[in-house]
Amino acid sequence: MRFNNRQIIFLLLMLATNVAIQAQEKFPRVIKTINSDWFFIQKDSVTTKKGMDANDGWQSISIPHNWGYEEAQKGNNNFYKGIGWYAKEITINPKKGKRYFLKFEAASSVANVYINDKYLGEHRGSFSAFSFEITKYLSKDNKNIISVKVSNKTADDIAPTSGDFNIYGGLYRSVQLIETADVCFDVTDYASPGVKWLQTKVTAEKAVIDIKTLISNGTNEGIPFSFYPKELNQVIPEGLYTLKAKLIDANGNIVTTVQKDINSTAHLTIPFSLKMTIENPHLWQGVVDPYLYSAVIELYQKDNLIDRVDQKIGLRSFYIDPDKGFFLNNKPYKINGVAKHQDRQDKGWAVTNADLDQDVALIREMGANALRCAHYQHSDYLMDLCDKTGLLVWAELPQVATIRENPEFIATTRNQLLDLIRQNINHSSIFTWSLFNELRVEKYDPHKSLMDLQILAKGEDPTRPTIAATSHGQAPEMLKIPDLLGWNRYPGWYDPYADLKNDTIWDKYQPTSNDGGICVSEYGAGANIEHHEQNPSQPLPAGFWHPEEWQSIAHEAALQSFNKKPYIWGTFVWNMFDFSAARRREGGKEGMNDKGLVTFDRKIKKDAFYFYKANWSQEAVLYLTSKRHLVRDQEITPIKAYSNLGTEIHLSVNGKNLGSLLPDDYKIIEWKNVKLKKGKNKIVISTIFNKKTIKDEVVWDYNPNFKSLKPDETKKERKSGDGGMGQ
Repeated sequence: MRFNNRQIIFLLLMLATNVAIQAQEKFPRVIKTINSDWFFIQKDSVTTKKGMDANDGWQSISIPHNWGYEEAQKGNNNFYKGIGWYAKEITINPKKGKRYFLKFEAASSVANVYINDKYLGEHRGSFSAFSFEITKYLSKDNKNIISVKVSNKTADDIAPTSGDFNIYGGLYRSVQLIETADVCFDVTDYASPGVKWLQTKVTAEKAVIDIKTLISNGTNEGIPFSFYPKELNQVIPEGLYTLKAKLIDANGNIVTTVQKDINSTAHLTIPFSLKMTIENPHLWQGVVDPYLYSAVIELYQKDNLIDRVDQKIGLRSFYIDPDKGFFLNNKPYKINGVAKHQDRQDKGWAVTNADLDQDVALIREMGANALRCAHYQHSDYLMDLCDKTGLLVWAELPQVATIRENPEFIATTRNQLLDLIRQNINHSSIFTWSLFNELRVEKYDPHKSLMDLQILAKGEDPTRPTIAATSHGQAPEMLKIPDLLGWNRYPGWYDPYADLKNDTIWDKYQPTSNDGGICVSEYGAGANIEHHEQNPSQPLPAGFWHPEEWQSIAHEAALQSFNKKPYIWGTFVWNMFDFSAARRREGGKEGMNDKGLVTFDRKIKKDAFYFYKANWSQEAVLYLTSKRHLVRDQEITPIKAYSNLGTEIHLSVNGKNLGSLLPDDYKIIEWKNVKLKKGKNKIVISTIFNKKTIKDEVVWDYNPNFKSLKPDETKKERKSGDGGMGQ
């Protein structure tokens, strides 16, 4: 049979309609990102806005958007801390039997939200998502104005009240419009997915998952609140719902399904539970095998699917032995981690998903297998990436340096913790919830508040431990309130380099934790890629001179020191990327913390990056260090390289063979006292690997009259640091 053009078009339209209907049946919840066509004005005098006019000072912008970074990254700590208004006109054609919600993935740091001049509510805190139902406020002509007042003014009730990073303002993560059925999984419960997949017990033979849901009824219909359930032999009226959960493997096969009939009551949000058992599960093995299932929870009214939430989960277990370290799925798993902030050069916090893709790719290229999210809740998209790539995640509450006893601060901090846990609980990569970082006991007693947070965290999630990071031993019992403890120590930077040669230096820290095991939650050294020295000594952290070569020396010694102690169950480099800290004046730059292994713009990997890559990754590495030190003022120099190839590395200088060396246990090769000639010197390292020649090379210019950037330092003494801010 042949079809004419009109018949073909009709068939295609029918096919497209059927596909759309099938898609709607499969995914009855509609989520639309509404990041484009926003307007912004930076002033305090606006109320809400029903017409965005450029003549009134409104700018056309897209979300994500933030302010303050332009000045902060230049070292101006007096960047704008005030109010900005956002507004957007959106067409919504409400359907019968549907509900509508706005979800904001983050606003810094206080947001007041309106639609059509109707006040929806406030959210306090810079880093977590929040949502509001807008169904009853939608306009009759389908044209709606969303208005958001955002302020990043310092507030006494919002953590962090201090810290070595900048608090920008703005709607810096995505905004969503969500359409659901009248009866649905709750959207407004701390902007959570409305379901928890709690991995109660996971082994290679069996996994047990306790599923907790919240079902919200937005209708006037349902079982009366006083009605007794079916188990007491009462007759259930019409309108019964079915709750169904299923686990689907990576090939699309349903592994197991559980379901139960449930009741619903008008305008109530009711919790319901299911229990699921999986035989012989395919385990999530971190970066080795980050296997993910699709975890699907569905709500049916009779045979009609009315709501569905679909997430990815990896089945895994972990524990820490205080003497032997971290175990993933009952196997030793040394955590080689990094920390990172969420800002980027010339973007502040308004980063894109592509930016986060690049960040995670760099972390994995280096071979790290864990991420500490410093010092606050990071985006859901980043957590998805960690699930997919196998990075274990330390998720952090923004309680940094100081704590307050006033009821408002305590209440806001509790809400921040609830945001953190409920929004992220199904991310399998997260292995711990952090309660604080470098908290100092000054005028406020932290113990009651921290005990309250500990109880709250364990009640919300009994499957994961809590953790804290400290730089001091003040209030030692405070450090034992969380389950785990990390130490922020900087030997070779704020502390003497000699500490790294002391085999007992870490022993004093082990008993400070609740169970005796510790991690090193921060360590590192600054490095300006324009500062170089052939034989550096330990620099002043707050000084001008931060040679890249010293950063490498400090990291080389640190890794060797940590690996001697099996009770150090993990380490987290501070920091993966340079980041802006407006009040810093050091390293030849203003407003910069230069401890990153990669530059702020992500364009240059520092030498220390390749040291870790050689030690942690499976990718072949042959790397000649100090390639940016192009002009030398000393005739005699060391030449250092990193290699994980397991072969002898050959060195030639100006075509002259200077011999071959094998890398040591930490992938380091160093030729000492190499003599340079005046003028150009070609340095080449090479080896044969898999029958191919691999090499790295550079040309150095030896000029004895060259004046280094290093200032004359007549003051040789340095102040002993405490491993904290470094100021």
